[in-house]
Amino acid sequence: MAEIEAEGGLAVEGAVAAPPRNKLRLIIMAVGLLAVLGVGAAAWFVFFSHGDEVRHAEAAPPAKPPAFLDVPDMMVNLAGAPGERVQYLRLKIVLELKEERQVEAIKPTMPRITDIFQTYVRELRPSDLNGSAGLFRLKEELTRRVNAAVAPIQVSAVLFREVVIQ
Repeated sequence: MAEIEAEGGLAVEGAVAAPPRNKLRLIIMAVGLLAVLGVGAAAWFVFFSHGDEVRHAEAAPPAKPPAFLDVPDMMVNLAGAPGERVQYLRLKIVLELKEERQVEAIKPTMPRITDIFQTYVRELRPSDLNGSAGLFRLKEELTRRVNAAVAPIQVSAVLFREVVIQ
């Protein structure tokens, strides 16, 4: 049998060196423990940490409802090629504002807004208004023009109540 020296320098007969498997087993257990802790922490963040946000949202004051201002109804003829049938566009538009006090500030400029809208819409062709993309472009352009006319007041959106092409 093999003789292995013990720590004291004495030879011990039949003793076998401690296998390195115990260190490997210890490392695997430590990694497993860290993985379980990581999964537990992730689960806590996903399922339980949203309670604070809900409490903060409840404490926030309710948002003010937007204010709306009707623009006088418009009926204009659309631009077309010579010899084509004349087509008309009828629009009912509402302006969306952030606060009620902005409505009173915009009312004196309503003739200017109507003029800007009519001069722009008269230059449109029926093909410019085809589909939802055409109406979206019209809405964006009218919003841009009304904001330029009533600056520094900001109009949130131009809303269509009615759009009829005849």
